[in-house]
Amino acid sequence: MSNMSHLFGPVPSRRLGRSLGLDITPYKTCTFDCVYCQLGRTTNKTVQRRDYIAKDSILCGLRDFLSEGEGDVDYITFAGSGEPTLHSGIGEMIDAIKTMTDIPVVVITNGSLLFREDVRCDLSNADVVLPSLDAATISAFCAVNQPHESLSVDRIIEGLRMFREVFSGEFRLEIMFVRGVNDGTDEITALSDAISVIDPDRVQLNTVVRPPRGDVLPVDEDEMVRIREAFGGNFDVEIIAEKRIEVRADILPLLERRPLTLDQIAGSLGMHRNAAAKYLRELIVQGAVVETVHRDKRYFGAKI
Repeated sequence: MSNMSHLFGPVPSRRLGRSLGLDITPYKTCTFDCVYCQLGRTTNKTVQRRDYIAKDSILCGLRDFLSEGEGDVDYITFAGSGEPTLHSGIGEMIDAIKTMTDIPVVVITNGSLLFREDVRCDLSNADVVLPSLDAATISAFCAVNQPHESLSVDRIIEGLRMFREVFSGEFRLEIMFVRGVNDGTDEITALSDAISVIDPDRVQLNTVVRPPRGDVLPVDEDEMVRIREAFGGNFDVEIIAEKRIEVRADILPLLERRPLTLDQIAGSLGMHRNAAAKYLRELIVQGAVVETVHRDKRYFGAKI
């Protein structure tokens, strides 16, 4: 396997400009099974921290990428197919990256393990940490995040608070809203109380764009504005939700021009390669896309 197989992008991100992703856990290895995850169901729900993928392989791939020129990369971001804080070597990798480049290091996490001192220590040298907190009541937490049985929302909120106290970098808290699940008045009040305790630099409100299931619905634009206003002027709150994208309608015009590799498709749409692969499989089954191999590379094209 290529050392660069754990890198993806750079992909355009509304939150982070052009982000080079590091995927450091196996596919769908996570502490949650969020109903809105565009990669589908979690296949390995766990809280066990391990050296899931060799650190040297990840760092060698990044070093090879950087040796070819840093190009137009705004951030190096730990994200991808699973929960990055499950990797027991994430702290060492952050420290190693700091010796390679001045590009800021970001960790996108669901925040579920920040109650652990070792996890807080591991993330302490990152430049930006983007944890999520989708719910502050037990019922909404279980409905949206479907967590590992050992996790509780109160403990997660306390972990976020403790990390904020010691972290000197930028701390942005993201909330993902699902219509009819965590967008009610009581939940907004509970979230507002939790945010007051956590005290992030910024709160970013999002809603589902590419829902994996038909019963997972986005909150509309007017409702997102209402939610932002409900938080009042106590926090720096912004709405970062994209307009809903019909992925089929986005992919097919790209492939009608010329066949593309999976990475090219993912980069063009600003999504993770595993999410792009899922949609491509659906389009292949529907007979709208064909897969070919040329010089050992797989290409996808629109079926004419």
